[in-house]
Parts: sequence; C-alpha cells; structure tokens
Amino acid sequence: MSAPDGTPTHAAYGFANTLLKYLAETEATHAAVAFDFSDRSFRNAIEPGYKAQRGETPDDLAPQFEICMQVARALGLGVFAEPEFEADDLIATLAEGLLAQRASAVIVTTDKDLAQLVREDGRVVLYDLARGKKRDADAVRARFGVDPEQIADYLGLVGDAVDNLPGVPGVGAKTAAAALRRFGRIEAIPADAAAWSDAGVRGAASAAARIEAHRERALLTRELATLRRDVPGVAGELAGLCWRGADRAAIEPLFARLGWGKIATRIPRWA
Repeated sequence: MSAPDGTPTHAAYGFANTLLKYLAETEATHAAVAFDFSDRSFRNAIEPGYKAQRGETPDDLAPQFEICMQVARALGLGVFAEPEFEADDLIATLAEGLLAQRASAVIVTTDKDLAQLVREDGRVVLYDLARGKKRDADAVRARFGVDPEQIADYLGLVGDAVDNLPGVPGVGAKTAAAALRRFGRIEAIPADAAAWSDAGVRGAASAAARIEAHRERALLTRELATLRRDVPGVAGELAGLCWRGADRAAIEPLFARLGWGKIATRIPRWA
C-alpha cells in the first residue's frame, strides 16, 4: 500500500486497523499508545550490543512510524515517546502512575518483557489482541514458571534473543524457573550444588557451576531487561488518558492524504 504521493502505508494501515479493533471491541474509556523514540536508548550505553542484531530499519518502514503517531493522535489517543527510553519503559511508568491513583491498567502486548508489570491483585494484566485473551499473574506463572516480579531475573538467566541479550550458557527455561522458584533472585542462587537438593533440577551441580561462572553477565542482562517505572516527563494521569473519540477535523485530511477511504467508517466514537 502507498499513499497518493508514493509514501508506503501498509504497516501504518495495519496499525490503524489494530487500534480501531481494540477500541471497538473493548469500548475503552481511557487509552494511550507508547512508541520507541528511536532505535537507541539508555540501555545501549550500558550494553553497546543491545538490539544490535536488528540492523537498519527498512526504507519502506521508517517513514511509517511518524504516520502511526499521527494516526494515534488523530484518533484522540494519548501518545508517548521520550528520548533515551523505550516504549516499554513508558508503559511501565504510565501503569505505575495509574496504580498510584487506584486505577487499573490493561497492557495490549505479546511482549514477554512486559509480563514483569502484571500484578497479583489483577490491577495490571496483559492482553493479547489477536487471541482475545488476558494474561494475569497465574497465566504468567503458567507460561514462564515464575512470578511476574521474577521475569527480569528469568530473562537474566535464559537471555533474550530478540533483544540480543545473552543469558547463562546451558541454562534453559525449566532450569531457570526452578532455580528462581527455589531461591527467588539471581544473586541468591547458591554456587554449592548441595543447596539445590530440593530445587527439583536435574544436573543441579552443572547448573550451579554455570550460573556461578556467568552470574555477572546474568545480573547485567537482568538490569537491561528491567523496565523503568520513573521516566521523566511521563505522568500516568487518568484524566489525561480519557478517550473522548476521534478528532474529525484531524482524521479527514490525514486519511485523505494517505488515500485511506472506508477505514474511517470503522471509527467507533467521534469527539
């Protein structure tokens, strides 16, 4: 897909469809969208190889990020992007602000990193829009074998190929989950295999030795996987996230410029 002026729009069109699907199906009263400001963040200063394997942004995709932001704003949604921070950090900060106001939050994502924000009391859950399923704390445990608050430790041990973060060589998901269920945090996992007797891990001696040998690497990966909940300038003010509907004066010229016709008929609410 391309706009009349030749600008690629296929990804932005899919993004707009996703937003409209969510707003229509959930009848959301408050909503916001978070974007990465760029392909670098404060994490690259800590680990230069962070996300380095992703390479350059495709030429046909780069101009569509701004279109996506324009679409979200025109639809009347709160839009957040901050230099040096990733969208996940903004989401974490927004959720923290909402919790402080005794509100709850639904995070629309399939990203495992954001599972660390899920609350035991159900006030923060994840939502997989494609499958129409919410993931609460029990669902996080069922998928990863650890509590939501242990997700960063879990990633520290197993690594995250998507973000180019190595874990502990030879330590897989089952071993990592069992170790964390027994010992809680990476720094509490003992090097003495005898202390693993009730951890339920096969090859405990090898696992203990591997984690001890790569503990510093695991702690660094955990640091990088831990989301910031205090991004400066981002406030999760409930009133500011109220969705009052799409702005017709902004939508009509934007969609006309993009060559989008019938999609406007799917907007469930106008301001």
